[in-house]
Amino acid sequence: MRITDSPKSPAEPVALMENLMGLLRIRVKRGINLAVRDVRSSDPYVVVKMGRQKLKTRVIKNDVNPEWNEDLTLSITDPNLPLKLTVYDHDTFTKDDKMGDADFDIRPYIEALRMNVSGLPSGTIVARTQPDRNNCLAEESCITYTDEKVIQNLCLRLRNVECGEVEIQLQWIDLPGSKGL
Repeated sequence: MRITDSPKSPAEPVALMENLMGLLRIRVKRGINLAVRDVRSSDPYVVVKMGRQKLKTRVIKNDVNPEWNEDLTLSITDPNLPLKLTVYDHDTFTKDDKMGDADFDIRPYIEALRMNVSGLPSGTIVARTQPDRNNCLAEESCITYTDEKVIQNLCLRLRNVECGEVEIQLQWIDLPGSKGL
């Protein structure tokens, strides 16, 4: 995991902490039937962007059904900003090939977090998000209360490519000193 943007001035970290609601852990689970960009396979990795933050997974060699199971953590100051996930094929001697992208909205997840769900049985579905023209969901996404945490599993259908889906999971991390939800 790498954060590629750094604060522009010494005052910026203080301002970020004042506006920080918490952290969003995005577990990039796996890719399904990703596009072939090399001779017979691809060397995929995932980039997640939100505002000026940009994180990426490791490269999985020669696999169109990669299993990353890798956590990327974003600082959330504005839950209205869209998240963009892009899959690339790593190339050694040329520019990496794009293998599709997907936007997703964390507002339904944030709304579920704001509900008082403590005390519910583990596995309780708190909310559901249906696939539509405004999201890249491949199927219904359930937000569940599991092991005293609110978790959302998403299967994103990649756009601008012939095939491919990416499964991710969202989990909130409260940060002491942040303004919270």
